[in-house]
Amino acid sequence: MAKCFSFSASRDSCYRYFFTKAGLKSSTTDLGDGTVMHCWVPKTHFPAKPSLVLIHGFGANAMWQFNDFIPPLKSKFNLYVPDLLFFGDSYTTRPERTEAFQAQCIMALMDALNVKNMDLMGLSYGGFVAYSMAAQFKERVGRVVLGCAGVCLEEKDMEEGMFKVKTVDEAISILLPQSPEKVRQLMRLSFHKPPKPAPTCFLSDFIEVMCTEYRQEKKELIQALHNGRKLSNLPKIIQPTLIIWGEYDQVFPVELAHRLKRHIGENAELVIIKNVGHALNAERPKELYKHMKSFLIDTLPPSKQGKYTNGHKAD
Repeated sequence: MAKCFSFSASRDSCYRYFFTKAGLKSSTTDLGDGTVMHCWVPKTHFPAKPSLVLIHGFGANAMWQFNDFIPPLKSKFNLYVPDLLFFGDSYTTRPERTEAFQAQCIMALMDALNVKNMDLMGLSYGGFVAYSMAAQFKERVGRVVLGCAGVCLEEKDMEEGMFKVKTVDEAISILLPQSPEKVRQLMRLSFHKPPKPAPTCFLSDFIEVMCTEYRQEKKELIQALHNGRKLSNLPKIIQPTLIIWGEYDQVFPVELAHRLKRHIGENAELVIIKNVGHALNAERPKELYKHMKSFLIDTLPPSKQGKYTNGHKAD
């Protein structure tokens, strides 16, 4: 028998309402190869505005991670907010699990939506996908914002004790929580100052609604992210890049932020936000937006607004 009330399902419905009210609409695209991508897209695409793709990390779906950012960004950008594969309503029957494949699917989605050039903002796992998009599609990606994305991690880092978790299996048990205590552990790991713990019934409801579907596939995504990873194999992206990190990130320690800055070089700017952990979007949304605005909106002089699109000269 279905539950009479679900806090998580109700919250999901509220986010859906807010996205719709902000001028976005739900869109599902069949890519024709066993892959279906869901994305929030503008009800009206304005050619004079640049396009910005917001790519979420592990957690629920895209709405839960970007709800606070839609209102201030919608006036400046055509916003596209996809659900990554195995989150929300996006899925594939293909066996690929790498961030490179996620990136290819998002770009195929953008092709289907007739979006040629775009800026990117990726949070955590979404930052891995954004980085891969920038590396694979250099001519189409303008500026890149990476939030707490440990793109430069190496497989040996875990063995050498860089992370709070000691094994990939331990990371999976926390990132894909199946008990209320694991949700609480995830909160302690993600926040520098965790919010007051929710009642067990709410946490159990969240697990049932958001953490059970595609669990095996998500487990494989995490494994693919870590297995055999070497910095020497990571391409350098050439786009202007803003790296934003929490000072007390326990998921991807701040050492990885400095490593990424060195790897990209002069095209990258690094901002460390004080007294915050991994969940920048939830713990300090206003400060995160302030840096995004400075990088994405305030960088071009007024005289050039409208003459350039996404870092590319307009035709």
